[in-house]
Amino acid sequence: MSDLIITFKKPYKFEGEEYKKVDLSGIENLSTRDLVEADKQFNTSGQMAIMNEMTTGYSLIIASKASGHPVEFFEQLPAGEGLKVKNRVMGFLNA
Repeated sequence: MSDLIITFKKPYKFEGEEYKKVDLSGIENLSTRDLVEADKQFNTSGQMAIMNEMTTGYSLIIASKASGHPVEFFEQLPAGEGLKVKNRVMGFLNA
């Protein structure tokens, strides 16, 4: 699904590599167990929410599972790019 590939406005450098986009299409292959693991990771990190899937932190954990990139990859994105990731993940989970 091409709307799960996010193209960055500017190249993004992470751990010495440059990225122009991130592919979140792996989200389509996640299982409910993956969501439970993401809930545990979110709660263990000290974050809390009534609806985890509505938060940036939880969305980044899901993006990490979907893409294979570490959560830190997403946490260090420029804010606007991070919000794109959050909105795509939320949109997928709430479709």
